[in-house]
Order: sequence, then C-alpha cells, then structure tokens
Amino acid sequence: MNKKLSIFFSVLLVFSMFLTACNSNKQTGGGETAAGNEKGESKVEVKPDVPQELRININTEPPSLHPGLAKDTTSGAVLNQTFEGLTRISPEGKPEPAAAEKIDVSSDQKVYTFKIRDMQWSNGDPVTAKDFEYAWKWALDPNNQSEYAYQLYYVKGAEAANTAGGSLDDVGVKALDDKTLEVTLENPTPYFLELTAFYTYYPINSKVAEQNPNWSNDSGDSYTSNGPFVMKDWSHSDKIVLEKNDKYWDAQTVKLTKIEMIMVNDPNTELSMFENGELDWAGAPTGNLPTDAMQALKDSGQLNTKAIAGIYNYKFNTTVKPFNNVNIRKAFAYAINRKEIIDNITQGGQMPAMAIVPPSMFPENEKGYFSDNDVEKAKEFLQKGLEELGYSDVSEFPAVTLSYNTSETHQKIAQAIQDMWKQNLGVEVTLENQEWAVYLDKLHSLDYQVGRLGWLGDFNDGINFLEMYRDANGGNNNTGWESKEFQDLLAKSALEGDREKRQQLLKDAEAVLMEDMPVAPIYFYTNNWIQDEKLKGVAISGLGDVQYKWAYFE
Repeated sequence: MNKKLSIFFSVLLVFSMFLTACNSNKQTGGGETAAGNEKGESKVEVKPDVPQELRININTEPPSLHPGLAKDTTSGAVLNQTFEGLTRISPEGKPEPAAAEKIDVSSDQKVYTFKIRDMQWSNGDPVTAKDFEYAWKWALDPNNQSEYAYQLYYVKGAEAANTAGGSLDDVGVKALDDKTLEVTLENPTPYFLELTAFYTYYPINSKVAEQNPNWSNDSGDSYTSNGPFVMKDWSHSDKIVLEKNDKYWDAQTVKLTKIEMIMVNDPNTELSMFENGELDWAGAPTGNLPTDAMQALKDSGQLNTKAIAGIYNYKFNTTVKPFNNVNIRKAFAYAINRKEIIDNITQGGQMPAMAIVPPSMFPENEKGYFSDNDVEKAKEFLQKGLEELGYSDVSEFPAVTLSYNTSETHQKIAQAIQDMWKQNLGVEVTLENQEWAVYLDKLHSLDYQVGRLGWLGDFNDGINFLEMYRDANGGNNNTGWESKEFQDLLAKSALEGDREKRQQLLKDAEAVLMEDMPVAPIYFYTNNWIQDEKLKGVAISGLGDVQYKWAYFE
C-alpha cells in the first residue's frame, strides 16, 4: 500500500469515528437497507410480481433542479435521487465512493485526487472530471448567483473567485484528464468527503450545459443526470416522475422502477391519500402530517419518529426598525413558549431550542443559552429596546408582520406566537403567508420583518449551522446581521487542527450569535411519518436527507 493510500484510509478511519459520534440520530425509513457493493451486485432480491413503484408527496414545486442553484430541501429531495457526487452517504450515514471509485489524500490532507469511475450521463455521454470542474466553477461564478456557493469555499481560491474578484482559473479544482480530478483545499477539512456528497458538489453535463444554459428548467432530452433515477416528467406545480436510470453504474442495486412525486401542500389531503392507498408514504422528510392527527397516529402505532439535526427558526430582519435593536430581538425570542408549541401543535417529540446548533453536535445545547418562556426577562429587554429606539411605551411600537410559507403547521405556530407576543409583550402582530418559492425570494431580499425558516444540516458539523450567518449578504443568512467577532472565530476554527479546540471556537461563535439574536430558535426537528409496511430500504440520514437508491417493496 502506498503512502497516499495509507494516509487516505487513516483519514477515513478518523472520519468514520467522527461521523459515528456526531450521527447518533441515524435513521432509515423501512428498518432495512440494501446497499450495493462495488461490482453493482444487490443484496436484495425482489419478487417479480410486486410492482416497484413508489408514490410520495413533496409538498410544493422545487424552486430549482439545477445543482448549482438549488437551495432548499424540496429541490434536494429530487436531486439526491437523480444526481450523484464524488461520494454518496451510505444507509449507515457514512460517505462512500460514488462517482469516484478511488480517492487519494495528500499527507497534509489538503489535496484530494479523485479517480472518476466508468459511468454515463442519462443521455449516454461519459461522466468526466471536467463535468465536476465545470459544475463547481459555474456555482462559484458570481454572475450565476448561486446562493449555496459558500459550500465550496473549502476549495482553495473558491471564496476569492465568488466574492472578491478572483479568477476562476485559480480555484483549486482541476480536471487533470477525463478520469482524474484534483481538488486542493484551503485548509484540512475532516468532513470534506461528506461535503462531496452534497448537491452543490454534484457534476453537470458540461457538454449539454454549454449548448443549452436553460437545460435544467424542464424535463426532456437536455435534463441529463448521473444518479440512480432519471426525470421523465416535470408537470410544474403538479408532479415529478422519476424512473430507474438503466445507465447508472450501480443500476443492479436499484430496485424501484418509478418514483412519482406529487405536490400537495395540504397535510390532511396527504394523509387521506395515504389512507386511500394513493401514497406509500406520508409525512417527513418530504411531506407533512396534519398536527391534529398526530396523537391518533401515535396511539395506533403507525407513527415513526426520529430526531434529526435540524432547527425551526424565526429570523429577524436586522436592517430596519424595530428589529435592528438587539434588545427588541431578545424580547421577542424570550417571550415564546416553545414547550407549549410542541405539546399542543407539532406533537412530534421535538425539543425546545434555546440554541442554534443541534444537541447531536453540541450536547450542552439541550439546555441552551436562555430559559424557555422567560417572560420577565423578555419584558426587561422590551423596555430597554423601547428606550433605545426612542419610544415612550409599547403603544408607539411600529407595526410588526410575521411571515411564513403556506402550511397548516406554520400557520398554527405563527398564530400561537402571535398570541404570545400580544399577551407577553403587548405587541400587535399581523400574519402573512406566501407560496414557498415566492417566500424564499422575499426573505433573501430582506423584504420582511420576522419570518420562519427551517434548517437541516448538510453535513455533520456545527459549522454548518453557523457559517450561513458569517456575512450579511451570505446566500442563506437572510437577516442582514454581521459580526466581526463572529467572523474571526469562524476563521480561527478553520485553521485549528485540534478537534476539541476547534469545537470550542465554534461554541464561542454560537455564543456571539445568541447574544446578538438575529435569529430566534424555536425547536429542534424530528421526522414524523407513516409508511406502507411493505416498503423497505428507504435511507434517511441523521440530517434528514432521504435516498431511494436502496428502497424496494417486499
């Protein structure tokens, strides 16, 4: 074994231990998983007379099915089936070779050399190292306005190219030949092989994209992908139909022949469709169950509940009054009764959140930085904020609008918090809602005052819940908040090789964020769902991502 391979396997061993520690909430949809090996041989044999067609609900139209433009879980739920990165997260929650069949790591852990396996795009074109280089640099090109471009900043020169006028030619991703991709990082990154499984790192068929810049807008011949499934139909705002990709390198492992993804944004309708045999799965991670049915589903034993690394937030627009004032933000955050929301509305075993990073990553965040429903402190903060803003009392407080995307659960939570803010702070709050894609644009453009957003981890590290707030104009910040102290702590964490010291730097950064409170945490997520008992092998990670590569009906 050569030196590079020895280093690679030692890095993988440490990385696996790291994932095991962080990913204690690993879950699978059907209790069983069927993973294929390197030769594409399947461990599961399905009955020839059992249809292998899955029907699920994804709630809404995906804002984008371009890997470089996707920015949300709905888009990700589709892309994770149709594309494949250099690595893929296994059913056990660990990264495994995917489009790359061999990975070498340099002694300083900063240069990764990926050997691309023999595989094809869905149109028959070979997948090449150039397709990865093209995709990553496309996302980093500021002209393309990729809001997730910062996920690539681990690559040398990537941030400079995206934000500081640097050259894309200097970015540390190079196709040395058709089968060899060399990636140079800014700093050693122990979770990099997990990042390469994330959709911003997916390849794009460069030949197709260069000929047709709008290749990702619809299904058809131009929409080429390299994953277990291909998109056969995209009826916008209605449904997406995927079929097994016979050109996929590991096609023998894939048992499902078809996945129908409908777009029904009503949990009651979703549950009724499941009960009528029109859906095989209802609820998370792609749909929602009606909150009024949760207790009955628990009592019947149908409900599956698993904690995941995700958080439900209310974000503040810190650029305009009154939420440009930290004490006002704290008042609103402290005046929320999270346990009451969980007990009476969501009813899915969620955990009240008084921090940003999930307890699976920072265990002490089970307690957090403040007490839930601390009305007395909330009133103190409100009074300080009123004085600082020049208001004599709450009657002079400006009108407040709470925004959320259309959903029964979001509506009920918003109504409950509206009442809490009226009762605890004496503030009148108006509610408004929009469809998902419109709502996302509204928050990204800071055209709101208070708005809800959830965040599911993209990889198992606390940085993933913090880095989005590093820059005021960051793609997923949405608050206008920025802190030099916070930025410096994140920068130090990137250079710190000692794991415990790095973890402390991240905790210190979180403390700065919670002191300034640009975002009010509400609860840490759980996934709650019901499913056809014959459906097996659905792989749901501890981050809440779902994969159907190994799914089948017995």
